[in-house]
Amino acid sequence: MKHVLFVLVTLFCLLMAGCAPREVRYVVGVSQCSDDEWREQMNKEIRREALFYPGVKIDIRTAKDNNAQQIADIESLIGEGVDLLIVSPNEADAITPVIEKAYNKGIPVVLVDRKIRSDKYTAYVGADNYEIGRQVGSYIAERLQGKGNLVEVAGLKASTSALERHRGLMDALRETPDIKLIASADAAWLRVPAEKAFGDILSKFPDIDMVFAHNDRMAAGAYDAAVKQHREHDMLFVGIDALAGEGYGVEQVANRQLDATFIYPTGGDKVMEVAMNILQGRDYTRETVLSTALVNKANARIMQMQTAHIGQLDNKIEVLDKQLDTYLMRYSSQRMLLYACIVILVLVAMLLFFVVRAFWTKNRLNAELSDQKKRLEEQRDQLISLSKQLEEATHAKLAFFTNVSHDFRTPLTLIAAPVNQLAESNKLGENERFLLNIIQKNVTVLLRLINQILDFRKFENGKLSMTLSRFDISENIKDWTDAFRTLSYRKHIHFTVSVEPSEEGYVMIADAEKMERITYNLLSNAFKFTPENGTIEIKLSQFTKEGERWLRYQVSDTGIGMPAEHVKHIFESFYQIDVHHAGSGIGLALVKAFVEMHGGTIAVDSGEGRGTVFTLEMPVQQNGVPEENVEKNIVLTNLKEGAVLSADQETIQTAPEVVERDDKETVLIIDDNQDVRDYVKSLLHDKYTVIEASNGQKGLQQAMKYVPDAVICDVMMPVMDGMECCRRLKSEVQTSHIPVMMLTAYTMDEQKVKGYECGADSYILKPFSARLLQVRLRNLIDNRLRLQSFFADKTSLRKEPIADLDKGFVEKLRALIDEQLGNSELSVEDLGDKIGMSRVQLYRKSKALTGYSPNELLRIARLKKAASLLASTEKTIAEITYEVGFSSPSYFTKCYKDYFGESPTDFLKRKG
Repeated sequence: MKHVLFVLVTLFCLLMAGCAPREVRYVVGVSQCSDDEWREQMNKEIRREALFYPGVKIDIRTAKDNNAQQIADIESLIGEGVDLLIVSPNEADAITPVIEKAYNKGIPVVLVDRKIRSDKYTAYVGADNYEIGRQVGSYIAERLQGKGNLVEVAGLKASTSALERHRGLMDALRETPDIKLIASADAAWLRVPAEKAFGDILSKFPDIDMVFAHNDRMAAGAYDAAVKQHREHDMLFVGIDALAGEGYGVEQVANRQLDATFIYPTGGDKVMEVAMNILQGRDYTRETVLSTALVNKANARIMQMQTAHIGQLDNKIEVLDKQLDTYLMRYSSQRMLLYACIVILVLVAMLLFFVVRAFWTKNRLNAELSDQKKRLEEQRDQLISLSKQLEEATHAKLAFFTNVSHDFRTPLTLIAAPVNQLAESNKLGENERFLLNIIQKNVTVLLRLINQILDFRKFENGKLSMTLSRFDISENIKDWTDAFRTLSYRKHIHFTVSVEPSEEGYVMIADAEKMERITYNLLSNAFKFTPENGTIEIKLSQFTKEGERWLRYQVSDTGIGMPAEHVKHIFESFYQIDVHHAGSGIGLALVKAFVEMHGGTIAVDSGEGRGTVFTLEMPVQQNGVPEENVEKNIVLTNLKEGAVLSADQETIQTAPEVVERDDKETVLIIDDNQDVRDYVKSLLHDKYTVIEASNGQKGLQQAMKYVPDAVICDVMMPVMDGMECCRRLKSEVQTSHIPVMMLTAYTMDEQKVKGYECGADSYILKPFSARLLQVRLRNLIDNRLRLQSFFADKTSLRKEPIADLDKGFVEKLRALIDEQLGNSELSVEDLGDKIGMSRVQLYRKSKALTGYSPNELLRIARLKKAASLLASTEKTIAEITYEVGFSSPSYFTKCYKDYFGESPTDFLKRKG
């Protein structure tokens, strides 16, 4: 059936392709300046001629003698991506810029009738307006026999056609000085303005022999004005256009309203011919001048008959075009019907084929299905057996895990008790007490984790029970949160507890211990992922649900939040988002378990960068008899202390900056666990200046600022993990040379390979040996010092570095020093500005790579240049001093002797 569908779709596509209308290949935009009868005739000719070019679409716009409208029309046509523009400009100056814009965009422009103030057009088609004006002038001179008064009714004064007609007229009349142009009026090519303008002229000039109007419409308007004053027989009227039709120029001549008119050809067919030659890449004439002729009473009737016959032919052509469209539509319908019949016949044949084939296949498949059914039943039995075995193995593993967790509590208790006794001793030194405090805190964290695992296993096995008691949660919650107050002050977090007023109060029957542990777990998460100056808030309120009072308990923070794809999984047991959100993955699962034991629900609303809100809802009264005088046990104390310690240690805050000392090498420690940072710092602070950072992003900032001699970086951290931090350190020119030691709890080779690919220089697994850490760090720094020989020595800066970034840095520094050698005002700050580093960054980078500070490199380069000049030129010591950038000869002499072991004078004597 898939084959049948494929053939059906293919044939249908062929069918639709055959019936689709002809594709539009070219779009020609036409912008006419006005909508008079002369331009309507041109538009008809353009459309008629376009019928002979399949695939051509004509879009005609009319501006109605408005420059702004014509500019908007042309802009619209440009925006629509027309292939060619045909434009009859209203006024040359106004329309020139927009036509130049179209031309510059690569759109061919054909000007019709009128030109612009620029040569940026493709072709021009139209009559020679100057020549028409000159012919009119010659006709007037002949008709008036060289003497008389003339009035000119001109077209739009800013259009090129009006200006050229006037110029041609005046040039022709120069030969007959007795013909005087006594008045001229601008009628903007329109009949009504012409009538008004000429009426004013008639009232001023009693003796007028002839009136020349730039088109027949204005000539008719002038004639109407003369009729109103009964002076139409006192003068002759001449126009231009000679359009055929009722009320147009040829009829006006035939009716003796006009003495004559001159043919001004519309040329729409010629315009379309030139346009298609341009679009189709054929040769064309850039300036196409259409011819003109005189129409007077002698040939007006003949022209009327000819134009009437042409009109009849045009009508027949239009009828034939419509009939052709009808025939094409009928042909398309018949072809579509034929294709449909072919498709149906093919489908019927294919269906018959598949029916026969299916009949024979069915018998064969029945036998195969019977065999497959037997095999599937056997596989089902095997899967049931494997499922039981897997379930038994899972239970065995969980039981083992639970037993091991129980076994952990005994050694941890034996560790915790002696540690507590030692902590009470007064004989411990400061360092021993510091190390003992770290042990004590982390034993508490381990106890909390083990207790939570055991409780979660009890819940899964259905053995976790509730101990109900009556208590006021609004009062108890203040006690439960006191443990976090000190932590909030230390981390500069605004921590508040708000209780919505309620007449019923907040006395509830529930398991107080589990409510307390819910609070500890949620607050531990909130403090762990909330930055300094953030906000953590607990809100208590009540609402009614199905006639019962319910408690709404919200814990919100303004921390880093969680991605949306992880929010729906955070209550799953042992779920971890990624290395940026480290943890055991059991705390929130246990919270959900406690809430569900109370018949409630828990929801979370979180997003990256906007914090997290946990909302708990549960009944205020649990079914059962509450016990009295429920006492807290040691387990709850461990859970509380462990929660606070965990939130404090896995902080995302930045440790205070440490002041560097010039006599010590600098080491940057990047770890989100405060105890780890404190412990490593205690191992290193005697021999190194130690700088701390609590995540990769802060560590990168510290490294860029201080340019340390080595970096010790944890892999799993919030905000930016160790892998990304290492990659960024190795990709920045300021820090690419710094050796990076990675700390990780992962033992898999894949993790190590990934770290080395990011540029790590060494790996140490947790838990690590203090001695191993110190020795490995010392070796990394010493190896970096030994590699300085690859960058510079006492006599040359020409040694090649081993890393591309470092090589580029040394070459750029050397080039800048050579370029500025003679500048005695050159400073380290100037060099840093040109390289793009601060003074401290440049000093540390240069010292680490070459063994010299920037000032030392500059002084050595100047001394070498001076030695070369002393050996190869006859210049004096003073001249060389200032040429190589020293401020005084005495200082130059001292530096020269310190470096080369002899003074410049001794060298010159030995040279001579």
